[in-house]
Amino acid sequence: MIITKTNEFNSPLKLKKFAAIDVGSNAIRVLISNIIESKEGVYFQKNALVRAPIRLGEDSFTLGEISKKNIKRMVKAMRAFKLLMKVHGVSHYQAFATSALREANNSIEVIDHVKKKAGIKIEIIDGRKEAEVISYSKLSEFLNSQKTFLFVDVGGGSTEFTIIDEGKRISSKSFKIGTVRLINDLVDDRVWKAIQGWIEKNAKPYRKITLIGSGGNINKLFKLSNIKEGKPLSLIKLNQIYLELESLTYEERLLKFELNPDRADVIIPAAKIYLKSLEWSGGQKIYVPKFGLSDGMIKYMYKNGKKKI
Repeated sequence: MIITKTNEFNSPLKLKKFAAIDVGSNAIRVLISNIIESKEGVYFQKNALVRAPIRLGEDSFTLGEISKKNIKRMVKAMRAFKLLMKVHGVSHYQAFATSALREANNSIEVIDHVKKKAGIKIEIIDGRKEAEVISYSKLSEFLNSQKTFLFVDVGGGSTEFTIIDEGKRISSKSFKIGTVRLINDLVDDRVWKAIQGWIEKNAKPYRKITLIGSGGNINKLFKLSNIKEGKPLSLIKLNQIYLELESLTYEERLLKFELNPDRADVIIPAAKIYLKSLEWSGGQKIYVPKFGLSDGMIKYMYKNGKKKI
């Protein structure tokens, strides 16, 4: 649906609404965004974000497939998302699935079932495309072209690392390490060593590297730091938060920091990945702009086409 409006300067505006569904390893989210087209340019504005705590990664990484219980929950979530999109007047959507569905033996069956029962078509993407889609988000607006960044996106099943120098992506790599894998003890030392080797090799040519963190956990860690939005989170402060969280029981983390039940366990391994990334790159601080895969999906759809509701 396209709505034409006129502002106080009698300049026509076109308003579109797109939705991005992110089928992750720790949760499933839908982001609804307004896209405002004017003579001055195109503006992207978040409208609504809904998160369903369905941990598909726990099934996929431990059982090798998505359980019947979680398939039913997925269908319910997708039906709810479709209704929500209709209520908001969304015209186009995209649904991307990452490592949990990518590695499930019954992924095709799950996708077909969801399409049949909920009318939502899911596309499975690999780590490279995931990093590409995220790059469509506000990342490009955030970067200072004179600096070098290590972009770290920690998910439930995988983590994407990207070196960006002077605004250009130099190299990127996806590793099978994520919070859901870590809490289920599914990551051995070889993976950590491979990440260390990749970061040290790719960071070596640059004198100074600053990290950019993406994902729900780093956003929560940043919130716990009480640092002003737009300012970086230091290595020292992040380590302090990590040590405090690690010293508490699961129940204590829930109550003291008001964490969601499906956040209180995965936030610690997420913090560890970010701390190791800082250590191996020689970085001293990490910026936490508010964007992720779903944000990138909205712009990706706008530029590359999309599915109609």
